[in-house]
Amino acid sequence: MFANLKILIILLLLNMGTSSMKDLSQTSSQATAFYVGTYTDKESEGIYKYTLDADGKLSLSGLLAREENPSYLAQTRDGKYLLAVNENSDQQGDGGTVASFAITADTLKFIDRKKSGGDAPCHITPNPDGQLLVSNYLSGTIALLQIDSEGMLHGPLDVSRHQGSGPHNRQEAPHAHSAWFNPEGNEIIGVDLGTDELWLYSLEKEEEQLQNTAKVKIPAGSGPRHLAFHPAAPWVYVINELNSTITQLNRSESGEFVIIKSVSTLPEGYEGENYTADIRVSPDGRFLYGSNRGHNSIVIYECDQQNGQLSLVGHHETQGDWPRNFVLSPDAKYLLVANQRSNSIVAFKRDGATGRLEFSDKIQAPSPVCLLF
Repeated sequence: MFANLKILIILLLLNMGTSSMKDLSQTSSQATAFYVGTYTDKESEGIYKYTLDADGKLSLSGLLAREENPSYLAQTRDGKYLLAVNENSDQQGDGGTVASFAITADTLKFIDRKKSGGDAPCHITPNPDGQLLVSNYLSGTIALLQIDSEGMLHGPLDVSRHQGSGPHNRQEAPHAHSAWFNPEGNEIIGVDLGTDELWLYSLEKEEEQLQNTAKVKIPAGSGPRHLAFHPAAPWVYVINELNSTITQLNRSESGEFVIIKSVSTLPEGYEGENYTADIRVSPDGRFLYGSNRGHNSIVIYECDQQNGQLSLVGHHETQGDWPRNFVLSPDAKYLLVANQRSNSIVAFKRDGATGRLEFSDKIQAPSPVCLLF
């Protein structure tokens, strides 16, 4: 009898263990991985992997690649390869590089490295054809590269060097800060902080050349940095680093970009130091978010679905210092912020109806400057 009872207890314990393992597996499968680009002048060693679970909890998976200053990350459209700029410079003005990695479940496998076409590359973006745009801040250049089906990099195939300056003391020369493939057509928009301009290009695919077709002036001293496209209308929003504003541009009937309005990213009456960084529009096009470094907040705007104009919802503290980059989770239920100076990543739950944020979790991360799902 006691022997049978012992066997029964063992079977029950095994069953409980199996159930627990199933629960653990289900919880693990609900976690979404994301990559963290960093500056490596202090504690960081390169590119890290973290996860966000369904309850908004963050966890560290580990260091995936030892890289020098991988300050901006992107992923090819097929999800096979991760791209990183190495934000380095040299006396010749050509110190930047771009690296490619094969993405596996547990690591990043280094594949290739090429010159970025300038100094201090700070942004990279791919299109579905494997073409890459790299923005080099110090040299004021935008470069075109290519990644092939094996993850090998080719180029730079062409480099466009900007000219000009602005009235701010940080606008002594061109500073290309980002470049984007316009989803509306065969157009590239380069954002230059130093010249207060958007540089428009047509991409001659057969010749693999960047053809500058026009420039759009942003108000003097603004320092345009990044932009976001509205997902359902031809509205473009540019976040301006030096005067803490967001500028809305619409297409005219003739096809030209027209500035509609600029709004502040700061609360009325704030007089402290501030430099904006990143900007995102929610997938449904209803809300726009921007990061304030100094005020250390995320500004929240609602987008009018008839004309794209912005109405202030409020500001939410990032619970850290110097929020350089932030990202929406793939399901848009969470917004994650990289607080560069306080070495932390903070997750906020996002209310899809109001756009407002609520604290979810916080985790340490060494000098985080880019988050990528």
